[in-house]
Amino acid sequence: MARSTPETPIVALHGSDASPHAVHSACCAADHAAQPMPVGPVAANTFRIATMDCSAEESEIRRAVEPIAGIRGLHFQLGQRSLRIDGSADAIPRALEAIRKAGFAPEAISATSLASADDGHGHEHGSGSGYGRLATALGLAIVAEGVSFFEPDTLAWKAAGMGVAAAAIGLAGLETYTKGLMALRHARLNINALMSVAVSGAFLIGQWPEAAMVMALYAIAELIEARAVDRARNAIKGLIDLAPADAEVMQADGSWARVQATGIALDAITRIKPGERVALDGIITKGNSTLNEAPVTGESIPVDKGPGDTVFAGTINTIGEIEFRVTAVANDTTLARIIHAVEEAQGTRAPTQRFVDRFAAVYTPAVFAVAVGVAVLPPLFLGWPWLAAIYKALVLLVIACPCALVISTPVTVVSGLASAARRGILIKGGTYLEDARLLKAVALDKTGTITEGKPRLVAFQPWGGAGEAEVRRLARGLAARSDHPVSQAIASGLENEAIDVDDFKALPGRGVEGLIGGQRFVLGNHRLIREREQAEPRLEVELAAHESQGRTVTLLANDSGVQGLFAVADTIKPSSIEAIAELQRLGVASVMLTGDNDATAQAVAREAGIGDARGGLLPEDKLTAIKEMRQRYGATAMTGDGINDAPALAQADIGFAMGAAGSDTAMEAADVVIMNDNLGRIAETIRLSRRTHAVLWQNIGLALAIKAVFFVLAVFGVATMWMAVFADMGASLLVVGNGLRLLRRSDR
Repeated sequence: MARSTPETPIVALHGSDASPHAVHSACCAADHAAQPMPVGPVAANTFRIATMDCSAEESEIRRAVEPIAGIRGLHFQLGQRSLRIDGSADAIPRALEAIRKAGFAPEAISATSLASADDGHGHEHGSGSGYGRLATALGLAIVAEGVSFFEPDTLAWKAAGMGVAAAAIGLAGLETYTKGLMALRHARLNINALMSVAVSGAFLIGQWPEAAMVMALYAIAELIEARAVDRARNAIKGLIDLAPADAEVMQADGSWARVQATGIALDAITRIKPGERVALDGIITKGNSTLNEAPVTGESIPVDKGPGDTVFAGTINTIGEIEFRVTAVANDTTLARIIHAVEEAQGTRAPTQRFVDRFAAVYTPAVFAVAVGVAVLPPLFLGWPWLAAIYKALVLLVIACPCALVISTPVTVVSGLASAARRGILIKGGTYLEDARLLKAVALDKTGTITEGKPRLVAFQPWGGAGEAEVRRLARGLAARSDHPVSQAIASGLENEAIDVDDFKALPGRGVEGLIGGQRFVLGNHRLIREREQAEPRLEVELAAHESQGRTVTLLANDSGVQGLFAVADTIKPSSIEAIAELQRLGVASVMLTGDNDATAQAVAREAGIGDARGGLLPEDKLTAIKEMRQRYGATAMTGDGINDAPALAQADIGFAMGAAGSDTAMEAADVVIMNDNLGRIAETIRLSRRTHAVLWQNIGLALAIKAVFFVLAVFGVATMWMAVFADMGASLLVVGNGLRLLRRSDR
């Protein structure tokens, strides 16, 4: 599997792929679900375009602006019908004029108007497209059917029925006709053009009751479908609502006042009471509590927090009041970056989606050509009645809509990305969501990925007849004065009270020494004891036993000899063993790559259940190992902290960054970011990828099968326009519902 880079939603204008034109407004709902909502303020040169709500309109605008020099990029947010133009000062007015000539009306907007537009219009596809208006249109269509079926075949009744039908078509299809005529004027085929031609043709050949009913049903089904697609969009929008809009902030005089979160500055002191959500990222300065960090890390178990610990926006303070210093403003919190990254991922197109888009771009013109042939050739060469042939052609035009096919992929991908985000898995694009199912091997960094990344005291042994309590007391006194990680692990693991140490000195590369009670003690490594010539054979055997288990041994000694041994190790995370076993059950091989010595690597690998462990590797050695794994196994992922392992993360087919909550570098370095340190999320990602791929092809198969059946029925004169509309919209609703199953799995 070759590593690929997903298309960015902020696309340079020249050379960008055009979106398919064969997409109707209901398909546009999928685009709404895939468009970002701004976290920060609206940038300059942002415009609202009321009639731009799907890929077809986006493509038309791109083509209109493409010839203009000085335009660097176009940034679309179809859900809010907004466009930001990135270009020189003289190029932007020319771009706006080109957009107007293409039939659109751009209007400059501010952050406030954009937010209100997003809240107000939703997916209503223009003004007045509510259920009441469409219900009226459906009622008029039913009246038109009744007039046609029950009333006498007289000119007066026929005129009355046609008037009622025309009113129904106008109520339900005004926006469709507006967009359809604009597309036809520019020689483009989209669903609005197809429906406009089909309904107008049916009306002109005397099938006005059916024309009215088809347009009414089409508009209603479109609205229902758009509401269904809203679920995928709201799955991410719900994350935005996790962070409260305001928080209590300490004022200059020491009092507290509630301030809008967007107005809180860096380093401000904020207070959070029990039961409240945290508004911004920060570091606790006062108080202790337990916080539910599931919105950020996906981990449901609450985490104890105290002074010096980090808190994240959107998390829930459960039991105690805390104060913290703000370290990130509202649009730069970890939660905001998660939302932004997921929105960008949703704006990219997955491989299956790109295939469907290319297919749809060919499918609609091909079926349109077949429809023209059916309308013209059989009457000329086979003696078919002209009206019957034209009616069959109109049915084919309705069938030519690729809605169910086109909408099936983005809704499924968006649902998969949202489902992963709810579990603390940040997948940076549909490409990686789809490709994770192909992984055959995963390379795992040891420190911080398989292990805790924090050394701990795992074994203690008095030596040479020394008393245990006294050895503990002496060792803690020396260890507490050192800032070395191993010394800190020993100090944390010993519960004795700190004692006074005089003449404390660090021995670089060896340990520390100091006077305690007038006697000099050292706390150092194996090398220091050898230099002091205190490493007796029995001690060497004991040290070798610990080191074979991947432990770092520190020894306490005085002039009389060694007094005690302290074994420190980076312990394996409780979740790592089960996570690696789960990868094996999925048929994915696990290989450990570490810079630690080979003995430590083998010891950790044995405990974790990994059969292939490679120690003593430099970053370039890990890069070579990834290349070798790709040749041996196939598609390979690399899992690390997203910083030291950057070359290997880039070389792998998919890079996973672990425990990245609060780390900008890690979030930028990898293709998939695991917000907590649970290695089991990798197996979850692979399972989600397999489910997503299965749903994608279920939807494609369903959509194509329904199209094929009704194409044959239309050619043989069995299908009617009613049937074609029901089939198309029914298939669309089916594939949307099937795609949304991924969200329901996440909820459970």
